[in-house]
Amino acid sequence: MRSIATLDLQDATVAIDAVRESLALAGKAAVIAVADAHGDLVLLARLDGAPATSVTIATNKAWTAATQGGTTRAIGARLRNADEAFDIAYYGDRRACGWGGGVAVVDRAGAVIGAVAVSGLPELEDERFAMIGKDAIESRLRP
Repeated sequence: MRSIATLDLQDATVAIDAVRESLALAGKAAVIAVADAHGDLVLLARLDGAPATSVTIATNKAWTAATQGGTTRAIGARLRNADEAFDIAYYGDRRACGWGGGVAVVDRAGAVIGAVAVSGLPELEDERFAMIGKDAIESRLRP
């Protein structure tokens, strides 16, 4: 039998709290999603004032980052690059997202254990805040 490491509710709470605090300090509102290693949603927070449409986008960003093991911004860059361009349908799932703001979380062994995503702000801001959640989780994994 094979077992995998994955984020759990406690990890997701750590990420959401870190991102929420940073957003509050910046006076911004967004949606924060945390997914497990399979891309399935563990926890979602829609801050007061964040657009309702960002709920689906944040969830899709988290799924994409977790299942692809990277950042959604990098996927989007490949989609827009004429030399590397491909149809997003290549992923075979309507949740695939190429907008920045989803980042994979990696354990000490280098395995993807989930993802954190933010939506509701410009792409680079979404990614910057998602990285805060990722870093909060990964700092707990360090010895």
